[in-house]
Amino acid sequence: MSEQKTKHDIIVIGAGPAGYTAGIYSSRARRDTLLISGILPGGQLMNTTDVENYPGFDEGIMGPDLMIIMRKQAEKMGTKIIDDEVVSVDFKSKLLKVSTASSTFEANSVIVCTGANPRKIGLDGEQAFAGKGVSYCATCDGAFFKNQELIVVGGGDSAMEEATFLTKFASTVHIVHRRDEFRASKIMQERALSNEKIKVHFNCTVEDIQGDQKFQKVILKNVKNDEKITLEAGGLFVAIGHEPNSKILEDQVELDENGYVVLKNNTETSIPGVFCAGDVHDHRYRQAVTAAGFGCMAAIDADKYLAEQK
Repeated sequence: MSEQKTKHDIIVIGAGPAGYTAGIYSSRARRDTLLISGILPGGQLMNTTDVENYPGFDEGIMGPDLMIIMRKQAEKMGTKIIDDEVVSVDFKSKLLKVSTASSTFEANSVIVCTGANPRKIGLDGEQAFAGKGVSYCATCDGAFFKNQELIVVGGGDSAMEEATFLTKFASTVHIVHRRDEFRASKIMQERALSNEKIKVHFNCTVEDIQGDQKFQKVILKNVKNDEKITLEAGGLFVAIGHEPNSKILEDQVELDENGYVVLKNNTETSIPGVFCAGDVHDHRYRQAVTAAGFGCMAAIDADKYLAEQK
């Protein structure tokens, strides 16, 4: 058995659309590229069913199938992929170090594509009906719910934005919020509350998420009087924020107050040679196609950086 190579030109951390695209571009630039996939190769799209808004698939494509195709393409271009999880990084010296539980790898450049995860309500039904009526992205899934009643859980700007967007498709959108007022900015609140398709349920928490083959209803609890309310709907959109997967980057690159990587110039981070792509820095768009675009940009930036070092 040959010994595992530990020194590479570029290491890509993460295997969603950003990571695979970075691998494709880095390898095509003839850079020796290692991609460490993380514990869920394919990222959030592995929990997504129909993807209709990724260019090139006129009939749509299942999220996991899209990720399998991207992975094969990266491998075909020469990217070496390891299905392992990065537990720490050391970007303090010029030779950058990336460690899994069993090995430490070194590179002249690193592209961070670790993504983000939507915050969950934390109920069994949420997991059971994920991709079957429970969604975390109105832009991705709203068009599947034409003329249906929909529920949005949350009270911040993203919840207002999701609810307003969903009124394009839904007959009614119910916003469920646990407090008696929204956290969202005034302008976002006004936009949502003035929409005749939106109904608000203040002081309510989601107690249960139920359905048969697909999501069908939620049981709400009024926190003021403990009254239980049943809301039937075609879809449930959870909009209580995202958590960037940036824990390994703490004290290594600059992060903002919410843990997202701060980009300095194009895809550059605060550390020379370390670049970033996808949802771990992008808290605005969070789409597969924008993550892939950033993956392309980061790989081009990394290739240019390496050329300038020589």
